[in-house]
Amino acid sequence: MLRMVAGLETISEGDLLIDGTRVNDLGPSERGAAMVFQSYALYPHMTVAENMGFGLRVAGLAKREVSARVHQTAETLQITDLLTRYPKQLSGGQRQRVAIGRAIVRRPKVFLFDEPLSNLDASLRVQLRIELAKLHASLGTTMIYVTHDQTEAMTLGDRIAVFNKGNIEQVGTPSELYENPTNRFVAEFLGTPKINIIPYEWQGDRALRFAGKMTVDAIYFAKETTSLQSGNYLGIRPEHWELTAQGTGITVNISLIEYLGDSTIVYANIEGSTDLVTLKLSIQQSTHKTGDSIQIRPISSQSIVFNRDGNRIG
Repeated sequence: MLRMVAGLETISEGDLLIDGTRVNDLGPSERGAAMVFQSYALYPHMTVAENMGFGLRVAGLAKREVSARVHQTAETLQITDLLTRYPKQLSGGQRQRVAIGRAIVRRPKVFLFDEPLSNLDASLRVQLRIELAKLHASLGTTMIYVTHDQTEAMTLGDRIAVFNKGNIEQVGTPSELYENPTNRFVAEFLGTPKINIIPYEWQGDRALRFAGKMTVDAIYFAKETTSLQSGNYLGIRPEHWELTAQGTGITVNISLIEYLGDSTIVYANIEGSTDLVTLKLSIQQSTHKTGDSIQIRPISSQSIVFNRDGNRIG
């Protein structure tokens, strides 16, 4: 998709408009798009300043204008002291800043980012993610950002499009996708730890059967039972569980507890099966230990119902 927007791939169907102008037949240099690649793609024989100003020189801008833009961008990205260095003298984070700076100096109508932080270590990714968010706020320019990292998508995106095998599963704000996923793919893609997907069977008038034998009153899992009657899976996020009294939820046996400081992640097996559920509990709730048997149910019935095809029905 990025390559089509940039003009590196031919569009076989439909129209691409940038700033209201149809650009299907325009070359890459005429579209007003600037791309930041995953691999930095810096020229090793050029200094940072020369790398950043290369596109402007090719476009025929005067040396003074090129120098002014390069220095202005370098100040924005806090890399002024790197302008005389070569790529081999830079760290991964510095190289990515230069690659971003090379895009900024062109003053494009749209920025295209192809997983720009994937080659960096975790702490540096967080730092550059914050800088990208600030940069977007200050420039006010449209950015299309491709990533497999859901944290980057949730923290940077105003609108997120979730792709699956070339198809768009859902488009919306981060909160819309997280709280109201249209199918299992979207629900499982967003959220850490992942959402719990629990198979069940409808029993009688108002009961759910879990793990092939445990039966629980449906009222504890949804405000209305219509969707539960035709559903096959419950989706419950780890933070949407609460501990409950005996006989009013699912019985689970704790197999592992991870302490996170402000909370704990509890991994537990549904009694009588190998089905694993994940709970995120506050420290105040976390008084249990590995091997304990506890009863749990969704908070305020915040469960999502999916059918056998993975589509949301409630």
